[in-house]
Amino acid sequence: MIGLELILSHAGRRHSYSWKDTIQNIYLMLLNAGIDLLFRGIYLFFILTFFFDHRITGSIQNPWLYWILLLVFEDFMYYWLHRVDHYCRLFWATHVTHHSSPKFNLTVGFRPSVLEPLYRFIYFIPIALLGFQPIDIAFIYAATQTWGILVHTEKINKLGFLEYFLVTPSHHRVHHGSNPKYLDKNMGMFLNIWDKLFGTFQPELPAAEYQPIRYG
Repeated sequence: MIGLELILSHAGRRHSYSWKDTIQNIYLMLLNAGIDLLFRGIYLFFILTFFFDHRITGSIQNPWLYWILLLVFEDFMYYWLHRVDHYCRLFWATHVTHHSSPKFNLTVGFRPSVLEPLYRFIYFIPIALLGFQPIDIAFIYAATQTWGILVHTEKINKLGFLEYFLVTPSHHRVHHGSNPKYLDKNMGMFLNIWDKLFGTFQPELPAAEYQPIRYG
């Protein structure tokens, strides 16, 4: 998909990619993955397992209900993780690397907050306490993170009725904008309902109505 976007970018003379920026994205991704791999075994098999073993509710037997609720709870907690990353200067210092690229393409989706794996698990503790298996929490996080990578593109415009409840490329372009109206908006990873509930939602405005999005 990155290869296809790269071809379309150059064919349309959009210049969404540069060698320097792409290499930075890959470097930061590898650094983050290394830290995550080292630390994941600790928080997944020890910390989250401890809280799962001391869960405050019984396990949900219906598999459909289990996975749907897990998706909703994980996405809700990620919203607050992301929002704290933006509003607290300490955590913004770790998250700013994800926003520092002046480009917006799929490789920016791999440009991570390098030190986030050291504290991200704290937001998943309430989910484990509610009776969800740590390995399942990690799986749902990976699934929503994959969606979060795919919305880093300028090649897809509006997505019709999906714009009402899903985070789309249009919403995430706003999130990466440094324009005053777009700052600290659209914190969701998969569902945009949290942004609408808590006042951080901002739709992408036409260039004729507002200024073009500036990234970085």
